[in-house]
Amino acid sequence: MSILGVNNMLEKVYQNTYNRYNTDIANSISFSEKLSNVKENASFENMWKSRFPGAYYHVADAYKIPQGVWGRYDFPHEKFFSDELDESVLNWKPTGAAPKLTDPSVQSRIDSTLGKMSIVVPPALEEKMKNNPALAQKVMAKVENFIAKDKATLPPGRMYSCVVTLDEDGELSRCCSSSGGGGLVGPTEEEQRQFEAEQKKKAEKKAEYMRILEESALKRAEMQHKQQQNNLQKINENKSLAAAYEKNTMPYDLPIDLLIAGSKLF
Repeated sequence: MSILGVNNMLEKVYQNTYNRYNTDIANSISFSEKLSNVKENASFENMWKSRFPGAYYHVADAYKIPQGVWGRYDFPHEKFFSDELDESVLNWKPTGAAPKLTDPSVQSRIDSTLGKMSIVVPPALEEKMKNNPALAQKVMAKVENFIAKDKATLPPGRMYSCVVTLDEDGELSRCCSSSGGGGLVGPTEEEQRQFEAEQKKKAEKKAEYMRILEESALKRAEMQHKQQQNNLQKINENKSLAAAYEKNTMPYDLPIDLLIAGSKLF
């Protein structure tokens, strides 16, 4: 083999080695970047936002809100559907009687949240999940399972919204979900029973009112008929008196009031 051939072979070996070295470095960088991305995506916040794009994530002790307050229709759940959480919502207190689901102000606030998702994680739980990816995945599985079951109860074509709060152990503590699109948000069983009872009461009142009207109308008709019969009888009696007077056959045994009435005709 000539010197030129050897040199060409050596040059190819060098080039292949150089290419392999650069490829290994590139692959090494790519692997590191991917590993870094995996670690970042393993955070509970990224899991949540990856599973529900556009969803909101907040860190706060919302699980401490009393259920009696959280469950009111005037509780400002809509505050959880924003980039920055107004933490005054954590200490919200009612100022009056609880409104009904069908109240226009309640429906307006519900409509403003349609299609939105939010989750509120306690600081202590978030710290636990940062150091325990397995725990984060376990909690995420619970949340996804709950939302899937909750959405499955909706009629077709409804828009779904939900805010979920977790406690420090990663359990679901509070939830408020709603749906809309093509009508008002469906009432709860309690609201439905109350609505049906109110409608029944209204129907009974209407039936009673109609019965009273019918009775009054019947009484008026009977009175008018009786009055017409009395008038007709008096006319006939007056005609008889007039005829008897003309024939000088006035019956003197008639009641005095009829005799007086007959005399007035002439």
